[in-house]
Amino acid sequence: MSHFLGIDVGTSGTKTLVVSEDGKILAEASQGYPLSMPKPLWSEQDPEDWWQATIATVRAAVKKAKLKPADIKAIGLSGQMHGSVFLDKNHKVVRPALLWNDQRTAAECAEIEERAGGRKKLIQMVANPALTGFTAPKILWLRNHEPKNFAKTVKVLLPKDDIRRRLTGEYATEVSDASGMLLLDVAKRNWSTKLLEKLELDASLLGKVYESEEVTGKLTAAAAKELGLTTDCVVVGGAGDCAANAVGTGVVESGILSNSLGTSGVMFVHSEQIQVDPAGRLHTFCHAVRGKWHMMGVTLSAAGSLQWFIEQVCQDIAAKGKVDPYKILTDEAAATPQGSQGLFFLPYLSGERTPHADPNARGCFIGLTLSHGRGHLARSIMEGVAYSLRDSLAILAEMNVPVKQIRASGGGAKSPFWRQIQADVFGQEVVTINAEQGPAYGVALLAAVGAGAYKNIQEACAANIRVVNRTPVDKKAIPIYDRGFPVYQRLYQSLKADFQAIAKL
Repeated sequence: MSHFLGIDVGTSGTKTLVVSEDGKILAEASQGYPLSMPKPLWSEQDPEDWWQATIATVRAAVKKAKLKPADIKAIGLSGQMHGSVFLDKNHKVVRPALLWNDQRTAAECAEIEERAGGRKKLIQMVANPALTGFTAPKILWLRNHEPKNFAKTVKVLLPKDDIRRRLTGEYATEVSDASGMLLLDVAKRNWSTKLLEKLELDASLLGKVYESEEVTGKLTAAAAKELGLTTDCVVVGGAGDCAANAVGTGVVESGILSNSLGTSGVMFVHSEQIQVDPAGRLHTFCHAVRGKWHMMGVTLSAAGSLQWFIEQVCQDIAAKGKVDPYKILTDEAAATPQGSQGLFFLPYLSGERTPHADPNARGCFIGLTLSHGRGHLARSIMEGVAYSLRDSLAILAEMNVPVKQIRASGGGAKSPFWRQIQADVFGQEVVTINAEQGPAYGVALLAAVGAGAYKNIQEACAANIRVVNRTPVDKKAIPIYDRGFPVYQRLYQSLKADFQAIAKL
């Protein structure tokens, strides 16, 4: 029987899965690495850390699965989107990679829109506005602020695609991850020569674009030796983490929405045709399904907001170690009323993506009184994140995009209490599925398709993914959150100018 690897190069660590031909997960391994924030709102990593974690996790997972090197037939790659790996002519990294949550490029976003002839024309070219997290502004930032490093740069790769380079020697990417660079003609599924010309960037900086299940190369002898595999192992295109998670949760047909609640929160819906939000509030990217697209809304600090609260505010319970601090806070939050007695949390700890595209937005507790305790604060964080995700649902409804089922995944989905909050805030049942490994599982299935185990990714998902849990809406909660949601939306509008002033202090 053939076996496949799914490798997910995440922000906090890399995870590798071993999956059999019949879709069963045989083993997994993870390894973390540091995140550098040299200045406020900057976020960087050393690509060498990703590579060393890839070697370690592949070796560990294959060993746990008790497989021989030749048993691994194909590898699928996923990873954090938008990050920029700058390489010189000797294939050496020029500087630390700028990540998806790096917010230094506001001026470059304005420059891109100006060079494109305005926001509307930019969206017409690449289906999306210029956002600070995207890759194109990072390239311009390097040119504007580190010209010597820019002069050395001959290739710009996304995080997972730098791992591909180390595996195969090929400079390549695939349509879903490339969509988030702001340099892809999303409708035509290839680089936008028109925008590249306007930005005075050479197309040679970028890798060849593939569909997600296509084979992009084989392991080099050196890579095979380091990983303990063979040169007969192929590497498929894979997908950016959001599209890979959607595949891993079976969101490969119309009407199904993936709600991934990790460090960031992602609302992801499959689309048979390209649909673009004229206001640019939702992203429109190529899907990891051949010839299909998806729309996506992003909350930059979702479960990350609760993690921040525990690490920075609740050190007392985090330090005890005997009891999970998340359980303590969840129990306290569950003991407080729905709506947190008028306490709101804006989860803009890293700025915000959807619907505001505002790097200067700031996190806030609003409505605090002497009657509020730690449980209220915890609950308001969970509710605030759910409200933020509902922003994306509201835009989809405005665009008449059907959402018949919401599939929850990610760390936040493991909490029944937080799933209930989501169902109540969305006013719609939330389900979970049997596959809980998200992006790594999704690209392992893509690898299986690329190796010929399935005829397409729809067949692979139908064979392996099913609903296992349902969280119905508490009807009593609907009027509470329906009243709270417009208040939540107005709070950003009321504070927007103040956020800008704060950013200048």
